[in-house]
Amino acid sequence: MTDSRHWLWIAGLFLLGWLLYLLQPILSPFLIGVLLAYMGDPLVDRLERWKLSRTWAVVVVFGLFSLVLLVLLLVLLPLLGRQLLRLYELAPQMLDWLQHTALPWAQAQLGLADGFWRFDQLKAAFSEHLGKTTDIVGAVLAQATASSLALLAWLGNLLLIPVVSFYLLRDWDLLVAKLRSLLPRSREGWVVQLIGECHEVLGAFLRGQLLVMLALGIIYASGLMLVGLELGLLIGLIAGLASIVPYMGFVVGIGAAVTAGLFQFGGEFYPLLGIAAVFMAGQLLEGMLLTPLLVGDRIGLHPVAVIFAILAGGQLFGFTGVLLALPVAAVIMVLLRHAHDFYKLSALYRESSGGSDEPPSPA
Repeated sequence: MTDSRHWLWIAGLFLLGWLLYLLQPILSPFLIGVLLAYMGDPLVDRLERWKLSRTWAVVVVFGLFSLVLLVLLLVLLPLLGRQLLRLYELAPQMLDWLQHTALPWAQAQLGLADGFWRFDQLKAAFSEHLGKTTDIVGAVLAQATASSLALLAWLGNLLLIPVVSFYLLRDWDLLVAKLRSLLPRSREGWVVQLIGECHEVLGAFLRGQLLVMLALGIIYASGLMLVGLELGLLIGLIAGLASIVPYMGFVVGIGAAVTAGLFQFGGEFYPLLGIAAVFMAGQLLEGMLLTPLLVGDRIGLHPVAVIFAILAGGQLFGFTGVLLALPVAAVIMVLLRHAHDFYKLSALYRESSGGSDEPPSPA
């Protein structure tokens, strides 16, 4: 009977995975809604402790999120749009600089043969592409409206996200209590402990690391704009986003910023020193203030695990897989830790009572 129940659970898990795979095209707004509700629940709980009802606390948190989104749309989006257009215009000039200045210098330093770098074909193809797409907005709109049903589905999913988030956030504690009541009574304590460890990992990573990313993006973008880098806002925000993996934001950001600085300032020393100072200050603030304050010493995901989880999720399930990657990786990490503990306590790991310290002789 016990074996039958085990096989039933395994069959149920496979059925659940199969259904998720079939429902993948419509899962994105619901997963984003769950993520927003999970991240907003601590704020709602804190407002409830201040004698505010659950519904009004959710309304206040939603108003705060909406205000932040409105500020981003009204202030940040136009600035980013202008920088993207500027990058679009500067791309041929940057290719010229790379071909005639940077690469010949590297070729002379490394002793490479003449004609080692072949940029003529790439530059010609890129310039031809730029000539054919002078109206970026028109091209994007034409592509988006090519299928009216696809456009309506995309808009519907976008409008569905705040609706799902609101109702999940309002009923979050009730849903958690109902799910807990469905757990087998004999296993409730162990399952709750396991979920608590997963929650600790996700809370440390999602809430903590996302705030670190936001802070670093602001620091890098503000510093690079103060230095006078023309694409400072764009590079700073990209470096902040790349900081989801520790040290990747620093590597990506300083590489892109130094390249853009060499193109813009030439060989001037002080602007390049300013760029390096911005990223060094960001790293010092991250290590000494941001990570200890926002993430703390709670268990986090290893950087290699983060990279592999995101790539594997995107490869297997597309955008839905990217959304599920980090929560699934956190659960797997907790399960592996418990499996490691069980292995250390098992007879397979421990020596038998009559065993010898000497290794067995080869046959």
